[in-house]
Amino acid sequence: MLARSLIGFALMSSPIVKLIAQRIALGIMLLLAVSVLIFVGTQILPGDVAQSILGQSATPQALANLREELGLNDPAYVRYFRWLGGVLTGDLGTALSSRQDIASSLGGRLWNTLFLAFWAAILSIPLAITMGLVAVRYRNGVVDKAISGVALASTSLPEFFIGYLLIYFIAVKLQWLPSVSTVYDGMPFIDRMKAIALPALALTFVVFAHMMRMTRAAILNVMQSAYIETAELKGLRPIEIIRRHAFPNAIAPIINVVMLNLAFLVVGVVVVEVIFVYPGMGQYLVDHVSKRDVPVVQAVGLIFAAVYIGLNIIADIAGIIANPRLRHPK
Repeated sequence: MLARSLIGFALMSSPIVKLIAQRIALGIMLLLAVSVLIFVGTQILPGDVAQSILGQSATPQALANLREELGLNDPAYVRYFRWLGGVLTGDLGTALSSRQDIASSLGGRLWNTLFLAFWAAILSIPLAITMGLVAVRYRNGVVDKAISGVALASTSLPEFFIGYLLIYFIAVKLQWLPSVSTVYDGMPFIDRMKAIALPALALTFVVFAHMMRMTRAAILNVMQSAYIETAELKGLRPIEIIRRHAFPNAIAPIINVVMLNLAFLVVGVVVVEVIFVYPGMGQYLVDHVSKRDVPVVQAVGLIFAAVYIGLNIIADIAGIIANPRLRHPK
């Protein structure tokens, strides 16, 4: 009996397992394709890496020696597979400008970016979902129009403009929080939270609007279903219909949009980190782009791509698992 039950469960879950395996395989292939694009993009940049390191006064012999040392004379495909092999073994290479190991330099920077993205998500996700539910409850009313108007205004403003507004009013005029987000190892938690408050608020404003509007749209789409009309005929209160019937059935698209915005919080922090001089991955990338430090640009670009693709795969898997037609096939 137990064996029969296990076989039946495997047969029922096989569509889900197959879809999940397809999503993971597609993600790996996409990440490999992105690695090729990143490598090709950095190789076709104008200028000479050796020249940018040694300066304009370098002799031809010194330039030739450095190119040989860096492997720049090897064919492009050889350099790509050497770089990819290093990445697969955890070796991201060495920064050309500082001669430091990139993996060890990125450790603290990645932690800072994830810390900032985490608190921005803690602020934005519950707020966006709650406001989306409230907008649906009072749809086409004053509350719905007010929430939608704020969301539309937030969507229309780019993150750098929001950041400068926060600096001007909160840091300069009111002097409540610092305008420069300086953090360091061993920094007290309260001081660290004060330092990241403004960039976290800027990111919250950026992603809140999109999540709120998509939550509202997903729930309103479910509200057109026949079972919602049946629940209304039974006399259930509107808030109960939304909470018990509409929201659970709209969870898959909501998870998708939340994951997409989480990916943006990690990958899209470049502008916000530069504005607030926050020592994260984005600031590190911009600093080394100006130095034409190709290994650093490749490493950071690949990490950003891996995070974005990984969170999208998680969103797809969560949507598959949340689909009742797949969980309970006929």
